[in-house]
Amino acid sequence: MKVFKFGGASVKDADGVRNLAEVVKHFALDDLVIIVSAMGKTTNALEAIVWAYCDRRDTKELFEKLRRDHLAVLAAVAPEDVAAAAELVLNFDDLRGLLSKPPAGNVDRDYDSIVAFGEVWSTLIVSAHLRTVGIINTWVDARTVVRTDEQYRRAGVDWTTSSLRASTLLAEVESVPKRIVTQGFIGLSSEGTTTTLGREGSDFSAAIFAYLLDAESVTIWKDVPGMFNADPNRFPETKLLSHISYREAIELSYFGASVIHPRTLQPLQKKNIPLFVRSFKDMNAAGSVIDAHSENDSLIPSFIIKPKQLLISITPRDLSFIVEENLSEIFKRFAERNVRIDLMQNSALAFSVVVDDSPRAQALIGELGHGYEVRYNDGCELITVRHYDEATLQQLTKGKAVMLEQRSRSTARFVVK
Repeated sequence: MKVFKFGGASVKDADGVRNLAEVVKHFALDDLVIIVSAMGKTTNALEAIVWAYCDRRDTKELFEKLRRDHLAVLAAVAPEDVAAAAELVLNFDDLRGLLSKPPAGNVDRDYDSIVAFGEVWSTLIVSAHLRTVGIINTWVDARTVVRTDEQYRRAGVDWTTSSLRASTLLAEVESVPKRIVTQGFIGLSSEGTTTTLGREGSDFSAAIFAYLLDAESVTIWKDVPGMFNADPNRFPETKLLSHISYREAIELSYFGASVIHPRTLQPLQKKNIPLFVRSFKDMNAAGSVIDAHSENDSLIPSFIIKPKQLLISITPRDLSFIVEENLSEIFKRFAERNVRIDLMQNSALAFSVVVDDSPRAQALIGELGHGYEVRYNDGCELITVRHYDEATLQQLTKGKAVMLEQRSRSTARFVVK
């Protein structure tokens, strides 16, 4: 059993859905679980619906555009599949019904209930097209397998219950080879409500299914030919990381590398399941492999640039020292606001953190200001370099003001402006 994950860019339109089928045809004898994200910018559009819905603004225009676009893609790739069209229409009717009711009062819960539709729609379309071109497959609602807690927008997986749910999944698929099409990003809480695993969480879903089904491998199909040591859209002279370890990939994803979702690697590492990153545009490209072997990790410096960062400095108003009680209270507030700290540094009198500049972070600054003196710099960049050398550091910080610096044996981090 192999697990394939296709992101939104790979199924952004009818041609993308057709290309997915061409990729699958290269693996004619393999059992496959095919994880699919929402199409193109659908999640962004659904987020706009969430905010309009929660603000009691009209959502009809946004809703109707999504409906038209998805039905048009389905008509292009599976024109004779009447059952799929009826199912897709029914799902849009379900969303319309949800939007006709008052918000639940928990924005994150409303978010998950609404945004999850994107993955359902895309997988219905992909499944229908695969059938149309002769690839027999079984559509599965991921929520029947992936069980989670109630931490909306970043749900934690209930591995024990999910394992029990997955134990009979393959036996229920009669076709040979077995082909399952299901959603990334979504799960179901113990209360029976839809949850999501975090933005870009479809990679994690692929790892979840691989872990639960003891898969042979996971392949993430991207529009780039593998993992690079930097963003190839920003740095023209990047190098392909053809082979790195789970640990190195976890470090890079934690620091902000966008190719792999941060929570993807640990389930695979636990069962020694290799992860391949390959291009759906070029089947002949070798791509990257991530497994237990670490001998190539330090050969090439890798760097991640995170823009739009806030550097926040927090100082007790009474000029006392920053001690454990202060830090405990500060961390609690960050957790309650769901604001992730990307970097932290403390001195006797101040605690400094770097976070994404977001409405949640701005609100937290105001809240902390009631008990502390809070200063911040916006418009910052956070630069992280793994296996650094001085030439790389000088290149990345040239002409910029370094506001904070940290170094360890293998990693250097700079906040610059």
